[in-house]
Amino acid sequence: MAVMAPAANPGIAQDGPRDTTLYGWIVFALNFGLLISDYMARQVLNAVFPLLKAEWALSDAQLGLLSGVVALMVGLLTFPLSLAADRWGRVRSLAIMAALWSVATLFCAMAASYQQMLIGRIMVGVGEAAYGSVGIAVVISVFPQRLRATLSAAFMAGGLFGQVLGVAVGGEIAASHGWRAAFAVIGIGGLALALVYPLIVREKRIAAIAGSCTPARAPGGERLSLRALFASRSVRFAYCASGVQLFTAGALPAWLPSYFNRYYAMPVDSAGRMAALLLLVCGCGMILCGMASDRAARERPDRKILLAAGYGIGSAVALTLALMLPPGMPQLILLGIAMFLVAGTTGPAGAMVANLTPAALHGSAFATLTLAHNLLGLAPGPIVTGRIADAVGLLDALRLLPIAAVVAAIFFLAARRSYLADLRALAPQR
Repeated sequence: MAVMAPAANPGIAQDGPRDTTLYGWIVFALNFGLLISDYMARQVLNAVFPLLKAEWALSDAQLGLLSGVVALMVGLLTFPLSLAADRWGRVRSLAIMAALWSVATLFCAMAASYQQMLIGRIMVGVGEAAYGSVGIAVVISVFPQRLRATLSAAFMAGGLFGQVLGVAVGGEIAASHGWRAAFAVIGIGGLALALVYPLIVREKRIAAIAGSCTPARAPGGERLSLRALFASRSVRFAYCASGVQLFTAGALPAWLPSYFNRYYAMPVDSAGRMAALLLLVCGCGMILCGMASDRAARERPDRKILLAAGYGIGSAVALTLALMLPPGMPQLILLGIAMFLVAGTTGPAGAMVANLTPAALHGSAFATLTLAHNLLGLAPGPIVTGRIADAVGLLDALRLLPIAAVVAAIFFLAARRSYLADLRALAPQR
């Protein structure tokens, strides 16, 4: 069993291995790969928006629903399914989830109508519902706690890289072979990875490396109360802040391909490549912002929260300035800055949630964070933006997104007021 690491910061629980291991990195790579598959299945739709709009005569609101319904299902089901995974077995649950969303993506490839596509997208959401929360719980359990913000950001960046591949690969395949082929290729790839995952990742070996308590139970063996997920003021603000920030971060990836198609007169494949490039910038920003947060928090844990608030304000300013400019290189540069910062809050928020909740409930804790992400951000972001776009145009709808980032920054600053005290109060309980 791995040796327990000393707390890197005052008040942070002493759980997790002292050092990284090769198997830990293998676990990370496989979970990262599944997360990429997850988001490829989710975001390939956005690359083919123009084709579906033309073929089925859809409105922007209908397109937004196809995109947002996945996040809506994730938001509704992430907590119960993550709680079940904590109790039933995280590895087994992850493999089943991946198989389900991959089969649902193949169903989308065969959809003959908007209604059938909507059913397929709902099932994609059911399959993906608990993957992010349970997957990150598995990842952080096999790494030292000092890397939590970096790992949370890097893992979540896999979602952005999946969006990049989903939009770029989906756009390329759709342009040459049609939108059905784009769904089929991504569904088959995800299904293959789902079959390999449980052959390599084993529950008992993860527990041996983690050296921590079993899921849903405290170190003494007693079952933990779910009230521990909301016990502190700062963790409640962290859930809300991270969720509201992803309203902006969720709407932009959904609508950037359409924005470039309409305002830059780009064909589907070129619009997909441009959006994919900005999503790649966003993923790099998540990782680098997470690394900066871990480094800044070595002596003062609350510094990561100041950085998170700064990322939100910075993204709001850059996006506002970008959308005041006409299409062109200056606008693209500012959009790049906004995308670099807009999801930089995920690493600090993930570290806050991990530090403020019991390790045995980390699957459920990250489910709660995912619930906030989807119900406050990823689900309403594309849907509300689409409805506003139908009324006032896509450009004016996108100009409203910085408001959510400013609100998120205010929530982060509110969480900082009690963060250190909440860490000290939690430490003796873990």
